[in-house]
Amino acid sequence: MQTPIIVLLLLALSSAAFYFGRRRAFAVSGGHVRNLHSLPGYYGLYVAMWAAVPSLVLLGLWLTLENSIITQMVLAQMPEAIRSLEPAKLNLVINDLHNLVQGNIVSGEPDATMQAAAEHYASLKATSKLILVALTMGIAAVAGWFAFARIKPAHRARNGVERIFMVLMIGCSMVAILTTVGIVLSVLFESIRFFHAVPIHEFLFGLDWSPQIALRADQAGSSGAFGAIPLFAGTLMITIIAMIVAVPVGLMSAFYLAEYASAKVRAVAKPLLEVLAGIPTVVYGFFAALTVAPFIRENGTLLGLDVASESALAAGLVMGIMIIPFVSSLSDDVINAVPQSLRDGAYGMGATQSETVRKVIFPAALPGIVGAVLLAVSRAIGETMIVVMAAGLSANLTANPFEAVTTVTVQIVTLLVGDQEFDSPKTLAAFALGLVLFIVTLLLNVLALYIVRKYREQYD
Repeated sequence: MQTPIIVLLLLALSSAAFYFGRRRAFAVSGGHVRNLHSLPGYYGLYVAMWAAVPSLVLLGLWLTLENSIITQMVLAQMPEAIRSLEPAKLNLVINDLHNLVQGNIVSGEPDATMQAAAEHYASLKATSKLILVALTMGIAAVAGWFAFARIKPAHRARNGVERIFMVLMIGCSMVAILTTVGIVLSVLFESIRFFHAVPIHEFLFGLDWSPQIALRADQAGSSGAFGAIPLFAGTLMITIIAMIVAVPVGLMSAFYLAEYASAKVRAVAKPLLEVLAGIPTVVYGFFAALTVAPFIRENGTLLGLDVASESALAAGLVMGIMIIPFVSSLSDDVINAVPQSLRDGAYGMGATQSETVRKVIFPAALPGIVGAVLLAVSRAIGETMIVVMAAGLSANLTANPFEAVTTVTVQIVTLLVGDQEFDSPKTLAAFALGLVLFIVTLLLNVLALYIVRKYREQYD
């Protein structure tokens, strides 16, 4: 039985539990709902949650651990020659086993041992599904009956429902927190492995980035060069160019739409502006590579400038256009959230509309505007496709926006594309770059919190 069918059965069972729980609440009330501690719907919801939640938790845990447990059980029945293989080769065998069970292509012609293991795996999988269905339905029935039997006029069903919801919310919060911790630890551990091979000072302050494996010993990159300064410089340059475009245009658009535009103009202009946020980044990349970059190169040639076919300026300009909706939409919401009393007070003091915007609304909305700008900065730092198509892959340490550069995210993608070994510094360098991006984002968030708290104390 497929997992969606099990979930549908649990939902049907919980719906029936809600109906019978609510009906029993009416029955024990003696015909007078005021005799109940809680509304009848709370009693039905109490029974339904008892019927659904424990079974869903079991279902989630079972599905999480099922494949690994079955795989270990199958490996335990395989010959010692296979169980004693190196971890990398054993993983290949396990992948072939899974592909064989699912009917996918395997790396070679499966022998009798693999065929038998696949049949054993499929048999254990089928048995696991039957046990899972029996356990989930049984637990749902027993837990639902337990809650159904507790329905009495004095039973605090509402309190029980609220406690269950609180536990669920705590669980969801813990999932988010543990996911974040897991991501950080996974990146951190791989980064530590990289720093064992490459000194951290060489990575952070080195001026040469050449992580490829050379074909000849006399090549410059024969031992690899992992100085990340060119990547940081390229990321910073493109982000600054994007912010020079996005922040003024986005903020002015937000103030115009919030303070000056009529309702009809706002109803048309705001959705059109936000359409920019829905355009795929690959389309922006095409636009940058086929339109903006040639335009900059041709006009630069007319002015006597040496402009590369792929330049930081082209990528930054298009990225800034892409980020405009992030700044504009969020800033517009913040500006509209400024109390009208501040505007009325400024007008009552004789201030003009522009003075009110500059001296009252802008300072009051500054914390939210800073948050919008920092979100746009994070978006610019994490952009990849536009940089690949418009700025190139060359790790050049330059301050000239007319030259080709690359960014941290582009190099992360480049390092992890293809058949790579995760034991080499070349691949582990991607995790070190990811750790740097995480730290930069964390510092931006800390800066945003500092600014928000400072100005909130002033305007609350």
